Amino acid sequence: MTQEMTHTRSYYAASANPAAPRPALQGSHQADVCVVGAGFTGLSTALHLAEQGMRVIVLEAAKVGWGASGRNGGQIVNSYSRDMDVIKRRHGEAAARALGDMAFEGARIIRERVAKYGIQCDLKDGNVFAAFTAKQMQELETKKALWERYGHTGLELVDRAGMARIVSSDQYQGALLDHWGGHLHPLNLALGEAAAFESLGGQIFEQSAVLRIDRREPAVVYTAEGQVTARFVVLA
Repeated sequence: MTQEMTHTRSYYAASANPAAPRPALQGSHQADVCVVGAGFTGLSTALHLAEQGMRVIVLEAAKVGWGASGRNGGQIVNSYSRDMDVIKRRHGEAAARALGDMAFEGARIIRERVAKYGIQCDLKDGNVFAAFTAKQMQELETKKALWERYGHTGLELVDRAGMARIVSSDQYQGALLDHWGGHLHPLNLALGEAAAFESLGGQIFEQSAVLRIDRREPAVVYTAEGQVTARFVVLA
């Protein structure tokens, strides 16, 4: 018998909402869709599909939110590792426009899910991009104009006095406030999305690492003690 994988020691794990352990997959199961991985990608996919009336089974090698989804900083940031101007320069306006839409849509989906299913994840609105120098302030002004070209209307520039009211310090030139950003408890968001998915009849099996997938129609997904036959498989 393999050793059970538990959440890493962290503030998020120590302050997580109560969640009963889910069983490991045993025996043969049928589904419209089998989702591999119970992090943000897998849970959001499973929840969207269950809302459309599909039979969905999620297989998780450890526990819901065990990996990066339950360990990250919990920031809602409306951007990528490269900003929209870089994306446009490398891949064109159409790609930049599509990625811009997705970046801003992500926060809307999170808030819609939290409200619809009453997910308790300490969601707070707003991010602050601080400028310590005049040059940094100019860069934030450029960023605001750039993001607004791609549909972001929740931005506000504040001067030194405005920043002082936010952080009780006069050391900053100012800041860019992103009212569409925010912060949350990431593990509790994952646990809440899992519970929402299960409330719609979805099934999650923990401690159920996928060993192999027969890529036929329908596909068959194998774990150590069970298998899922599904029309579609999502690797998340």
